Amino acid sequence: MNHRAEPPSPATAVRSGPLSWIQEWHWFERTLPPARRVNPTPLADHCHVPPPATVADVHAALAALTARHEALRSTVDPCRPVQYVHRPDWAPLPVDHLDVPVVDAAVLAAATAALAARPIDPEQAPPWRARVLLASGRPCAVLLAVHHVLIDGWGLAVLLDQLHTELRAGAVQLRSAPAPVQPLDALAAQRPERARAAEREWLRRLAGNPTGVLAPFGGTGEGAGRHRLQYRSATAYRDLDRVARRHRVGPETAVLAALAHDVAARTGEHRFLASVVVSNRARAALRTSIGVRALTVPVQLDLRPGAGFGELVASVAAASAAAYRHGQWRPAELVAAQARLDRRRGILTVPAIEYNCYAWPRGYLVPGAGVAPDGSVGWIGGAPDQPCDTLYVDLALDGEAVTLDVTVGDHLLDAEQAVALPVRLCGLLRALADGAERPVPARPFTPPAAGWWRAPQGWVRPAAVEEVLRGHPGVLDATVAPGSDAGEPGLVARVRTAPEVTAEDLHRHVLDHLGDAPGLAAPGRYLLSPAGPSSSSATRRTDRPRLPARPPGTAAERALAAAVAAVSPRGPGAVDLNRCLADHRITLVAVPRLLALLRRSGFTGPAPDELAGTASLGHLAAALEPLPPSPPLPPRAPSGGEPSP
Repeated sequence: MNHRAEPPSPATAVRSGPLSWIQEWHWFERTLPPARRVNPTPLADHCHVPPPATVADVHAALAALTARHEALRSTVDPCRPVQYVHRPDWAPLPVDHLDVPVVDAAVLAAATAALAARPIDPEQAPPWRARVLLASGRPCAVLLAVHHVLIDGWGLAVLLDQLHTELRAGAVQLRSAPAPVQPLDALAAQRPERARAAEREWLRRLAGNPTGVLAPFGGTGEGAGRHRLQYRSATAYRDLDRVARRHRVGPETAVLAALAHDVAARTGEHRFLASVVVSNRARAALRTSIGVRALTVPVQLDLRPGAGFGELVASVAAASAAAYRHGQWRPAELVAAQARLDRRRGILTVPAIEYNCYAWPRGYLVPGAGVAPDGSVGWIGGAPDQPCDTLYVDLALDGEAVTLDVTVGDHLLDAEQAVALPVRLCGLLRALADGAERPVPARPFTPPAAGWWRAPQGWVRPAAVEEVLRGHPGVLDATVAPGSDAGEPGLVARVRTAPEVTAEDLHRHVLDHLGDAPGLAAPGRYLLSPAGPSSSSATRRTDRPRLPARPPGTAAERALAAAVAAVSPRGPGAVDLNRCLADHRITLVAVPRLLALLRRSGFTGPAPDELAGTASLGHLAAALEPLPPSPPLPPRAPSGGEPSP
């Protein structure tokens, strides 16, 4: 009987179990190209080594932490969302040393970045690395890098905090503290029925929620790059504390409300989506757990025009609380369901705001000699060939200063507008701290940029749709403009084509390119004018077509269809090349196995994140390429049984 060979459990594993709903996203994300990852992998940070601790003390403390925390000695399965916990002595401590002339802020930043750039293989090795910086032979700092699939940012901070505490106390053994909650033990708290209910709830909200509202306001029309900057203010820290205390909310909620106020003032939109990263450690027992507990929740913000900031911050707090309560969904299934929804509507929705709060403890960091200048701006970098469709704002409260990291595409905000954003937010906090109400404006302060149109689902750039349509073979010219689709506002495409081109071809072509450019949407109506002797009077009116099923034809299509049928929860059955993976109920957790099956069939090509999008299987199959021939393996003695994959 033929069956899929499963990777065997590691011999050193003492127990195993599934990944959590949060870990599954990071497990999938590790297969993405580094430039496309949302979360940095590895995460890295440092702590100073207090005298008189020695290198041996550092090694002993790291060994004790490894025995205490199962996540430090866990690996993941390459093809299934499974984690294995190993014995404490299953592998040597991944620690090395680096001699430096002096340990200052610049050296620490460079050394931490260098350690973070080194890959960590969570399938075969411990999911962390440590590097001891030595100055004149004395250990001065310890750098830690951890893989996000098993340890999150809070967990990294807990590790460094515990390491610094042990070294400062002059002991290399952990005190008699309660054992931390281990990742596999925390999985017992998952409730599948709540996950399914939350999934339905958020799909309902996302279906009618306009997103991408920042797109037409400011920036450059090309949208070919992004800006990254960091703004730091000590004055804003005091202002934020006063505002948060007055409205009885946390500082993170107050900043999110201020950001929502700024979006409403700039765009005139009063209903949009914020994707908020939270560390789900409400229970005290989870505070010292280093497992992955940070997750992203979609917070739907509804702002009332004319509302004062007190009402605004209360609504943001209520929306955040509702989102957190529904936070235990399966992100893989939610992403797949959202992709199905996007493909049916012919528009790709993205959150208006990605908001991340670095709220974990950072007491292990030794304060600098002086206070950072107030209101300083530092450029982190920019990538001219990596557009960014969403406004990313990261908040940190360190050293009695507010730090805002901003990443934004230049089609949203240009460099000058990107710098102005945190300045406006801190100015708003100052006014609110002084007692101003600052009601939510009813109309935008900034007019929309030319070339954008407000569709019911979000902002659309008709020129982008025209460019995609002209790229289809047989299209001679295309014009896209707002019109009427079944009595509702929609896009109408007037296309001059060769006689054999149909509206179904064009609609499928646009669907395959969703997400290629900001502001892309599929028209709801196509008016075709076939070129030829009778083209002057022949015009075919076609509403958004229902795409017929298409079976596989080429070798690449057959290989992809077979892989889809093998991993689909529906089991073997008909595979429609006009539908995307999400239409076949393929979730993110199945993508690694799907790629492995494709490689077994001799094909490679699309990146894993492209497989999770809205492109049709036919579009993906066209991008597959044959694998290059492998060099012959050296002969080895037979071991019996079936070979592993």
